[in-house]
Amino acid sequence: SLIILSIAGFLDDFLKIKYKNSKGLSGKYKIFFQIFVGAIIGIYLYYFDKSTFLMSFELNQLAGIFETVKVAQVPSSTLFLPFFDTFYIDLKIFYIPFAIFVVVSMSNAVNLTDGLDGLAIGLLIIMSVALAVLCYVSGNSLVATYLKIPFISDAGEVTVFVGALIGAGLGFLWFNAHPAQVFMGDVGSLSLGGVLGIIALFIKHELLLIIIGAVYVAEAFSVVLQVFYYKMFKKRIFKMAPLHHHFEKSGWKETQVVFRFYILGIIAAIIGIATLKIR
Repeated sequence: SLIILSIAGFLDDFLKIKYKNSKGLSGKYKIFFQIFVGAIIGIYLYYFDKSTFLMSFELNQLAGIFETVKVAQVPSSTLFLPFFDTFYIDLKIFYIPFAIFVVVSMSNAVNLTDGLDGLAIGLLIIMSVALAVLCYVSGNSLVATYLKIPFISDAGEVTVFVGALIGAGLGFLWFNAHPAQVFMGDVGSLSLGGVLGIIALFIKHELLLIIIGAVYVAEAFSVVLQVFYYKMFKKRIFKMAPLHHHFEKSGWKETQVVFRFYILGIIAAIIGIATLKIR
């Protein structure tokens, strides 16, 4: 998935450089790559993944201790809701289009956010830390049972990948911080955004993306809202979209926008992690 989305981003960046214009790869082709990846992930999780379980504590009479036991295997098409420990929905076959929506949305959200030095990658690191916590607790049967969240037997391996993502992101941020020496481009933003969505799908915390990725969501929503409002009323809500450009036009310096968005990202990540206990 990472490679496929990277190819789409690379083609976009390559065409922009080669023909010296800002169009790059046509939007419909980028969407095709994103839908293709989302469909692969959705089909795999719906038809083949058997790693999601509901757990419970059971007293071991011989040892005199409580142990975790698997109560039931849950279909991977099940959607668990934040703040609720017993309420969940099985989307069945509709989980596949839902997975496509998650991958496409996150991929484009990160891409839209990548407009200021260090902004997209910094928020990605913050979000990845939150996802690493979610991966760890979801892959630990004892913690998952205590928090009343689904136990994902393969989540431990995903935690390692997210850790690598954080490390790579920190290394990139060193050179991408203002004034940037290197830039992410679509090859990075499209692929890394898609990966964030895929991780959330794997560990069954899809809806938490809205919370821990609130800044990304706000950036993407500002563009949708701006376009819709302008087409309807021929007026603009924001001075410029995505949202970070609106604040630039309002007089904030680039570094102010970036660091204040970091703060909002950290707050959102903390709230997202806190939902594990607020049930």
